Amino acid sequence: MRVVFQGRHKIGRVDMEALETAVRSAMHRAGAAAVSELLQFPAPVDQQRSIPCGCGQRAHYRELRSKPVLTTVGMVTVSRPYYLCPHCHVGQFPADVELDIENTEASPGVRRMQALVGQEAPFDHGREQMKLLADLEVTTKAVERTAEAIGDDIGRGEQQEIQRAIQLDLPIVIGEPIPIFYIEMDGTGVPVVNKETEGRKGKTDGQPAHTREAKLGCVFTQTACDEEGFAIRDAGSTTYVGAIETAEEFGKRLYVEAWKRGWSRAQKKVVIGDGAEWIWNLAEQHFPGAVQIVDLYHARQHLWDLLRKLHPNDEAKQKAWIRVHQKRLLDKGKIEKLVAAIASLHSSNPEVADKIRLEADYFHRNADRMRYPKFRAQHLFVGSGVIEAGCKAVIGSRLKRSGMFWTVRGANAILALRCCHLNGRFEDYWETRRAA
Repeated sequence: MRVVFQGRHKIGRVDMEALETAVRSAMHRAGAAAVSELLQFPAPVDQQRSIPCGCGQRAHYRELRSKPVLTTVGMVTVSRPYYLCPHCHVGQFPADVELDIENTEASPGVRRMQALVGQEAPFDHGREQMKLLADLEVTTKAVERTAEAIGDDIGRGEQQEIQRAIQLDLPIVIGEPIPIFYIEMDGTGVPVVNKETEGRKGKTDGQPAHTREAKLGCVFTQTACDEEGFAIRDAGSTTYVGAIETAEEFGKRLYVEAWKRGWSRAQKKVVIGDGAEWIWNLAEQHFPGAVQIVDLYHARQHLWDLLRKLHPNDEAKQKAWIRVHQKRLLDKGKIEKLVAAIASLHSSNPEVADKIRLEADYFHRNADRMRYPKFRAQHLFVGSGVIEAGCKAVIGSRLKRSGMFWTVRGANAILALRCCHLNGRFEDYWETRRAA
């Protein structure tokens, strides 16, 4: 403080930022001293000098031991009783359990910060943010370990919910009826370390895989449409689930999320996705009775991919063909005519001929999911823009940055933590985690 005001005499003004920083540092030092004083536990009285041990015997008080702990006001020292079991030789610090600092040198408040910055941005950026915003010195590795540990804990809780769902033991969710309930799902590749792709084929023949698919699902609701009849997503109604796992495992995860959000109260249920077979298998298994819609823009992309094979470097022919077959057939839900038009195409090029067969089969398989005028008449969404944006915002912006390579465990931990935060459930988790 003296330095700040000396500077004022020299230059004729006060450096406001320097003043703020100086006051904050002083308050942190005073706060750390006060917290340290409050965390000096006394030696136990005679009646409390032995406590139960996990081995079934009793541990006995030995001495007071000190431990440095980083808190939100800086480094403090905790002095607490140490107990040792003479039978199994396992030591205990009951105060550490009480204070939630067992097996860690970071307070709950600091770990909460590390989790939030770790799910948002690269771990080193999180370290910088904690220094800038909270004046706390932590390592990049500490941010990583804490964020992943908390994400793991959230993931374990999710697995417990999934097991309850398998046992048909999920609670009934009470509430008002939901007019329209949507489920969307998709997958996107996450860069992983080499050991996570051993034995897996890459997208290019003869090349190893460099990514693992993270599946993402979202749930949202709709209660209204605009003046032109287009669907309007309810504000703040979107929640996400995601993981690198099999479709079977992911289906259970998404089902639990849908159930928590009120699937049983929905008056109309809709599943939207691209043409991937795993999506519709999950829809049939976990969401029977739902209206199934293939994302219109994915369907259009299939037509364009076919045209680029049929008429490479001939933009005029591409546009002429698409003008008829997309606008008059696909967009109008006349899929049988579209399939016939595709099947009538011929090419002497084996690769193009194979593409024609594949696309004809794609549209034939999904015909009932492409009745777009019928869906629009019900004021339903016909595009999967919500999950497309989710793949970028939830997964891409955190897990697919330049130079990143993940283990499956690490990616899943951060994804669980990130979904928990974006779903607005992190504070509830933080409040209830120790009581669970």
